[in-house]
Amino acid sequence: MRSKSIWLLLLVLTLTAAAGFFVYPNPAGGGLANNFLPWRLGLDLVGGSQLIYEVDMSAIVSSDRDSVMAGLRDVIEKRVNLFGVSEPNVVVAKSGGAFRLLVELAGIKDIKEAIKLIGETPFLVFSEASNSDNKEEIKFTPTNLTGRYVKKAQMIFDQVTNQPQIFLEFSDDGAKIFEELTGRNVGKPLAIFLDNNLISAPTVSGKISGGRAQITGQFTIQEARQIVERFNAGALPAPIKLVNQQTIGAALGQDSLRKMLEAGLWGTLAVMAFMLLYYHTLGIFAVLALSIYIVLALSVFKLFSVTITLAGIAGFILSIGMAVDANVLIFERMKEEMKKGLSRLAAIDAGFIRAWTSIRDSNLTTIITSVILFYFTSSFVKGFAITLLIGVLVSMFSAITVTRTLLRVFIRK
Repeated sequence: MRSKSIWLLLLVLTLTAAAGFFVYPNPAGGGLANNFLPWRLGLDLVGGSQLIYEVDMSAIVSSDRDSVMAGLRDVIEKRVNLFGVSEPNVVVAKSGGAFRLLVELAGIKDIKEAIKLIGETPFLVFSEASNSDNKEEIKFTPTNLTGRYVKKAQMIFDQVTNQPQIFLEFSDDGAKIFEELTGRNVGKPLAIFLDNNLISAPTVSGKISGGRAQITGQFTIQEARQIVERFNAGALPAPIKLVNQQTIGAALGQDSLRKMLEAGLWGTLAVMAFMLLYYHTLGIFAVLALSIYIVLALSVFKLFSVTITLAGIAGFILSIGMAVDANVLIFERMKEEMKKGLSRLAAIDAGFIRAWTSIRDSNLTTIITSVILFYFTSSFVKGFAITLLIGVLVSMFSAITVTRTLLRVFIRK
């Protein structure tokens, strides 16, 4: 048993050493925030731009609005990612009958640049010809076939004229709508509008099945390529309008970060001192396990590119205290078993077994709360929830595996 524990301890220490090198801050650059690169820092720490868009839902039926908003969020995230700004924070908000998107771009301090990154993401709609008072003028009525159903776009060339064309492929639902639309408009023009600008109005020669279509027109290669890029970045299922914009500085965030890190450091040292004074030798093992826990938890944050915010740091500091709670439960159980006459080694196993249910239940409630906070809140609260969740999961490993292994290796009969 002790031999296996020694090998397990060596494995944990090796893993911790590797994690320590992995999480070590990059010393390049100036300022506290730069020293934490390539950590992913949030808007409240490094500053950036915040944009608020209002979504026009007038043409969307009520039952589809939630899915449309989810699609909008995905499109905005995808479009910003294409320009090198990874992990934007895009939040859906609803107030009364108004639908809005809050876009936070950490590190982008130029509002004009931020707006450019979002761009005039295209709103594509197919419209069918309708009667007009002026017989020479064709009036088009928008249909429910929009960019929401565009699966992908590709630039191709006509084999005869060598003119660039745009090939569109629709989703399964879009293919059904497109087939019905072309079926009832045979011999009539079917117009494609991009941001209310007419791209093309070809005449439908017959019902088109399979969900594939070509947009023809007098495009230059550059124009066709730009339209294809914008489609692949994501055609919006509903129009959006920028209603508010602001730049957020990082000076206040850096000062708050420094204070929070100092508070976390002193708080952790105070907890360690308490464990040493109250539990003596057992406290040494608790301090070692807590140190290993901190390094491993930070490595998980960095490995999965968790965006670090002030609220997220608060969640991590809270999880440090919860990690010590598990050790307290274990040590108290061990004392009770030793009073019953068990040897130290027997008391270790019995203490862990009896304390496990309490540790499991207390951490499970925190895990459930963290999951609820993550899925039903937004912005910085999500950062608090995810760091707390990861911290609790790692703390359970450190309390049960690391502390137990240390005791088995170093405690004698």
